Amino acid sequence: MPDPETLTALLVAWGNGDDPALERLVPLVDRELRQLARRHLRRETAGNTFQTTALINEAYLRLVEGRRIRLRDRAHFFALAATLMRHILVDRARARRNLKRGGGLRHMPLNEAFVSSPERGTDLVALDDALDALATLDPRRSRVVELRVFGGLTVEETARAIGVSSQTVMRDWKLARVWLRRELHRRECRAS
Repeated sequence: MPDPETLTALLVAWGNGDDPALERLVPLVDRELRQLARRHLRRETAGNTFQTTALINEAYLRLVEGRRIRLRDRAHFFALAATLMRHILVDRARARRNLKRGGGLRHMPLNEAFVSSPERGTDLVALDDALDALATLDPRRSRVVELRVFGGLTVEETARAIGVSSQTVMRDWKLARVWLRRELHRRECRAS
């Protein structure tokens, strides 16, 4: 694990236009990016052919092709990586769903266990839609869920990434879980 100062310096340098800084940064964060990608892929449906390396490469391409981003620190970088990976997997899930009506995706309620560790085969499209709905009502709570569930960030890292206290993150986390469980159950009942 590289020291936080080195990582932050490389992130800031890259954000300021130093492209070689990204090349020095990637090997330093590779292990954590792989863990993040594996966490995302564990939630994919059985038979998924997308591999860890492919997900990292796709996220890397989106990161490089995107506009210059001012990254503050390690937590901010991994929050961005988690968001990119989430969008990549949701885009793939939507494409599969559109290929066939339903696409063979299972609908699963968001229970307590899912919120802390989404299960394999969970309908990422349904969760993404519910998170988008939450974001219209409360963007910060939606971001807390995204960072905690998809990014695997701790409460403290989430607090730093969005600029609030750890207590606020815990309060948002609890309320968002209740709201998401209710929303996904409502959507599941409508679909039945």
